[in-house]
This record gives sequence, C-alpha cells and structure tokens, in this order.
Amino acid sequence: MKIYYHLPGLFEFYDLYKAFLPLFREHREYFYDWCEIGSIYGAPSDCIWGGGRVGFGDAEPRKVAELMQEYGISARLTFSNSLIREEHLADARCNKLSQLFESSADSNAGEMRAIQNGVIVHSDLLLNYIKSKYPNYYFVSSTTKVITDFEQFKAELDREEFRYVVPDFRLNKQFDKLNALTNAQKQKVEFLCNECCWFGCYDRKKCYENVSQKSLGENCEDHVCVSPKAQRGYRFSDAMKNLGFIGIEDIQNIYAPAGFQHFKIEGRSLGSALILEFLLYYMTKPEHQLKVREEIYLDSTLDLF
Repeated sequence: MKIYYHLPGLFEFYDLYKAFLPLFREHREYFYDWCEIGSIYGAPSDCIWGGGRVGFGDAEPRKVAELMQEYGISARLTFSNSLIREEHLADARCNKLSQLFESSADSNAGEMRAIQNGVIVHSDLLLNYIKSKYPNYYFVSSTTKVITDFEQFKAELDREEFRYVVPDFRLNKQFDKLNALTNAQKQKVEFLCNECCWFGCYDRKKCYENVSQKSLGENCEDHVCVSPKAQRGYRFSDAMKNLGFIGIEDIQNIYAPAGFQHFKIEGRSLGSALILEFLLYYMTKPEHQLKVREEIYLDSTLDLF
C-alpha cells in the first residue's frame, strides 16, 4: 500500500523543495518505495484567509505553482482562518491566489500531467464561496477545528464536501474506533503525525483563533501558550515523546495494515533545516540520509536555518 505524505511550507520553504524535489525524482532509490508526496501545503504572508500558523512565506506564487506542476504534486492553499466574515470574501490577494492555483491545475503544458490542487479550510462560509467561484479544487477539513469527539469526527468524514479530514492529534491513537471506520472513511483520514503541542492542552482552539485574528490584521494580544514546556518551542525530540506522535514504524506496522494512507507533517512556522529532518526521518532510507542531507546542505543557493 502506498503512503502519502502531506508536507508543510508551499510558500514558506520553496527554496528547500526546489532542491529536494529533484533528488526525490532522480534518486528514488534513496527513499522508501512505499511513500509518495501527496501534497505540499501553505499560504503566503499577508494572506487574510490564512490560518493555523501566521504565514511568512514570501515565494512568488507563480513560481510555486510552476514548481508543483513540474513535479506533479498537488498544491494546497491553507485557507483555514476560522473567523472569516462576508466582507473578507472579496479580498483581492486571496482571490488572485485562488484563481492562479485553480488554473495551474487545469493546464497541461508539454507532457506535464495536470494535477488537482486543494484548499485546506475551516470556515463553511469560505468553503461555499470557493466551491462556487473556483469549482476545480478539492477540499480538506482543517485540524484547526480541533475535533476531539470521535462521533463529531465521523460526521465530518461523512461530509461530501471534503476529500480529506485532519482530526485533532489526540484522536491518533484511538485504534478501536479508528479500525471500526468504513474503508471509505479511512481513505479520508489524514493524520497529523508530529504535533509538539501539549497533549493535555485545553486552549488549542483559542490559539488557532488568535492566529486567525492576526491574519485578518486585527489588533489582539499574543496568545499565551498553556503548555508547561511552552518556553522550549518546537523540538522534534519532544514531539516524538508526545502521546499522539505517529512515527515511521507506526505508519508501517499499524496504520497502513489497517487501511490508512494519508499523513500530514506539520512545520510551516519552523525553519527549513528542521523540515529537512522530517523529510529524512519519514521518507529517506537510513543508509541514504547522509547523502540527502549533504546534497541539500551543499546547495549554495539554499539558506538553511
């Protein structure tokens, strides 16, 4: 069974992917043959429909669209702002972006195959607007909804609007309930693998709402994280100890045999050097990790941080 990873930083880590994707294509022997890149997701800076994380991506959208098309990878726009109001729907920047990525998915220049692009969305108001105006996208229900009730999660899976649903990471290990899903439902589940957020967090929705406020340009206080280890920031070694963490052996030995194929890697707000570590851990054979790391680090055009 093929496993599909959905990777962070469509606009944020354009330079990293520009270096990594040729390696992934030309040296496929470096990587596990059972995994593919299902999509790369993100949003540029100053994108008011954006959510989840405050966007800092500064790559030129047309170049991003061309890179994804060149490598046959679905681009996902992260439009997961939860506080969208009617007046926000006319935003010129977000509509221009939507038009660009919808049309890039339709084109078929030369021998490049057309790939359908997607939108990660929280607001039903925005979902209905994009469906009506830009009908060629598929949609992903955002983890920013913080769906921790399993029955609510099942109801979300049954919504026809969504091709995929990303549950809150605290549902990741509810195996009895997950295994009881229908095959159709399992194909729509996209697990968030490497969340570092405190498993006992009771304020996650407010954290996401704070990001949505900032994306809209509203004057608001910074959200104060309630995690006992908030001062440490994101560390992959901490994420690996999280009760909701899904490691590569979990994917191979538990989730894939049960019929789950889609796994989301978080990290849009992190540095490109840490994103590379995710790509090495989840996708690269151990004996080739040093080769991939050297190829990336020795790329003189790439400023890893």
